[in-house]
Amino acid sequence: MSSSFITISCFVLLLFSTHTTAETFKEAPKFYNSPTCATTINHHPNHTCSADAVHVAMTLDVSYIRGSMAAILSVLQHSSCPENIIFHFVSAASKPSSASILNRTLTTSFPYLKFQIYPFDDGTVAGLISTSIRSALDCPLNYARSYLANLLPLCVTKVVYLDSDLILVDDIAKLAATPLRSDTILAAPEYCNANFTNYFTPSFWSNPSLSLTFANRRPCYFNTGVMVIDLERWRAGDYTTMIQEWMELQKRMRIYELGSLPPFLLVFAGKITPVDHQWNQHGLGGDNFRGLCRDLHPGPVSLLHWSGKGKPWARLDANRPCPLDALWAPYDLLKSSYPLEA
Repeated sequence: MSSSFITISCFVLLLFSTHTTAETFKEAPKFYNSPTCATTINHHPNHTCSADAVHVAMTLDVSYIRGSMAAILSVLQHSSCPENIIFHFVSAASKPSSASILNRTLTTSFPYLKFQIYPFDDGTVAGLISTSIRSALDCPLNYARSYLANLLPLCVTKVVYLDSDLILVDDIAKLAATPLRSDTILAAPEYCNANFTNYFTPSFWSNPSLSLTFANRRPCYFNTGVMVIDLERWRAGDYTTMIQEWMELQKRMRIYELGSLPPFLLVFAGKITPVDHQWNQHGLGGDNFRGLCRDLHPGPVSLLHWSGKGKPWARLDANRPCPLDALWAPYDLLKSSYPLEA
């Protein structure tokens, strides 16, 4: 499938999945550091490089901006040191007008936010993308998480990556402080009860040279929507190139079906630092086909993630919400939002 078809598909998805270009958002409250927070970040000549900063990376697109705004608000609201958080947003370089809208939206709703927007060469990546089971998974911006080490300043050595369809109900500094084992590049909740073989095609598993990829590893599924990444180690190991090589192979022979996730699994599964499941209560958007309602997994909750087809803002607007969508609604900054008790 050509890269131009993928780009057009993403554009059509943008047009029909949302009307965000006409949406306006309320200004969020300003959140202040607690007395125990380090204050050097505000006096650093380049606060991006301050050792006290908590770095958060997200992709930003007009089609998901409503979710992104809610996620940002939740991060700030539950942080004990919100003024020490620096956001790194990645947007599609092919849409400079959208980047202008996004920048204006952010500065209007979060006038005190420390952030930077980085253009991502989505056109080049589009040529490496194979179609998956859901068109939303094929947009080049979904692959930007593989290029963070190249996009962010070299002084940023550790970052928390977050998807746009989630909210935090705990202090992100706790997640950012996750100690990574010396032999790992990233940390994330992993789910070893999931059937790992389902993430790859029979062609992959029947090819001895490919299936040996996981030899001497105990590979488990992990969701790439919430990760703590050591960018220094990533750069040293050139893991972006490793991921790209798997994407190039996928163009020649079909070895997986699920967009940007399988290349991460091929490179990292069985070689990550596990994080408690409370930091990614994922799957609240249902499966990739029908997006049916789902309950929380047992245990404590620090982050709720509407991965899957169903998004809370779309279901609320359609007046067909799932019960847990009410937990997302209080963070919705849309001015013309539906009335719902917080």
